[in-house]
Amino acid sequence: MGQQQLLLIVLSVIIVGVAVAVGVTMFQSGAVDANRQAVIGDLVNFAAKAQRHFRTPTQLGGGSQSFDQFYLSPLDSGNANGSYSVGTSTPSGATFVAGSISAISGSSGEMFITGCGKETGDDGTNPVKVFTRVTADSIITNILN
Repeated sequence: MGQQQLLLIVLSVIIVGVAVAVGVTMFQSGAVDANRQAVIGDLVNFAAKAQRHFRTPTQLGGGSQSFDQFYLSPLDSGNANGSYSVGTSTPSGATFVAGSISAISGSSGEMFITGCGKETGDDGTNPVKVFTRVTADSIITNILN
């Protein structure tokens, strides 16, 4: 083969390699975003359950204008999207939080549901992490990682 043909083959291999690397990077970014959105969707669903508990009278198994005794069932504490836990204090940091089925106690009209996804988040080491602040009439979601 001529020198020009070898140069064209090498150049083609380099271009294909760069294209594959860019494609893999874009796929990984899409997977992180998809996991984050799935976790947010689950959190909104759990927040709606918490608000239903808040509005339901104690005689019917609710909280009667309180989040006290609200908990996630074992099926809700983890799924294919991630793991989830409830609490009364504002979550912080990007470290992993395991799923929990502990009931809320001492709620002051608000609660927090934290979700940790399966994909590595924006910091490159910790998983996707999102929390939702739930009150009687609002659901506010914040991304931690």
